Amino acid sequence: MQHALLLPPNGELSDPRVFGPLAAAAEAAGWEGLFLWDHVLRSPDQVGAIGDPWICLAAAAVTTKRIRIGTMVTPITRRRPIKLAREAVSLDQLSSGRLTLGLGLGVDSYGELSKLGEIVDARTRGQRLDEGVELLCRFWTGEQVDHRGEHFVADGVTVLPRPIQQPRVPLWFAARGEARKPVRRAARYDGIFPVDVTEETLRAMLDLIASERGSLDGFDVAGRPSADLSYETLTEIGVTWMFTGVQPGATRAEVESIATSDPVSAFDRPELRPGARR
Repeated sequence: MQHALLLPPNGELSDPRVFGPLAAAAEAAGWEGLFLWDHVLRSPDQVGAIGDPWICLAAAAVTTKRIRIGTMVTPITRRRPIKLAREAVSLDQLSSGRLTLGLGLGVDSYGELSKLGEIVDARTRGQRLDEGVELLCRFWTGEQVDHRGEHFVADGVTVLPRPIQQPRVPLWFAARGEARKPVRRAARYDGIFPVDVTEETLRAMLDLIASERGSLDGFDVAGRPSADLSYETLTEIGVTWMFTGVQPGATRAEVESIATSDPVSAFDRPELRPGARR
């Protein structure tokens, strides 16, 4: 099992210059991953400044050599696949092949979709996610892509260079609660990022994935300790990545204190225990 920090680039962490030294310190302490939230709006009462996760990850990439980096998660519904494809390839190159891309439907928390005129209907967002990720994967082959779908178009488009990682950048998908379609989607790719799950629902997710794939071999499962799922339970279930982090509004000093801690012992810190909130 590997250990990763999951951080919101908000408040004092909205400055991308923070993430170069922060990522280097985390790598030196033994952390194996640094993943950032990808949101464009949050509650004004919760956080003011919001940084761009892709720029922040670029800063982290150039100061590290080993840890994996990525977004958890990026909603394709508010992105153009060609732009996302280019950004992912560039970050994969900058990190020498250490990018893991988390994808999902997105949420309308604090009007993140509706206030910006984005699509809110969940069914449509799911369709855009499926079509968009198919297009991403085709772009990353480096071959000419001709695509006219319900939501996206690529008319004789070739995307070069290809990612360093082959056959493509690893893709993890968010899945929430008891919904089964997102779990089946994740099973077609490389990993799952469960959200709002209990031990029962997480075990059901993994049973479904094993049924779809034939086994869980080579498949990543992210876990975050919570009131319903302890570190020990997640370990027993077989998560491959254990995530910890802070809520929006955490100070740079607080995050640096965690990043410089031993990854396993960091999960025993009071502010990271299940139910802890700022």
